[in-house]
Amino acid sequence: MRKLALFSPALLAACATAPAPHGGDPGYVCHNNGLDRFAGRPATSEVGAEMLGASGARTIRWVRFGAMITMEFSPSRLTVRLDPQSRVASATCG
Repeated sequence: MRKLALFSPALLAACATAPAPHGGDPGYVCHNNGLDRFAGRPATSEVGAEMLGASGARTIRWVRFGAMITMEFSPSRLTVRLDPQSRVASATCG
């Protein structure tokens, strides 16, 4: 019984810090609706903040023209692809 009491806090801590499924953040789910309106806008922190607010995403990933990216899915991330002039070409969740 005494050993159980010693390990209980560790077990509770492990449950409390379990990661969200697929690398997402709890409470944040990205939505693609309405992101087309940002096409052609410059890649600035202000535009990024607007895009995060419009999508509900927690994080944003800027992808420069021609850059390669990893393909892991994160439901709380917004991926913004840029054109050669560093303007928004497209934005998708994941």
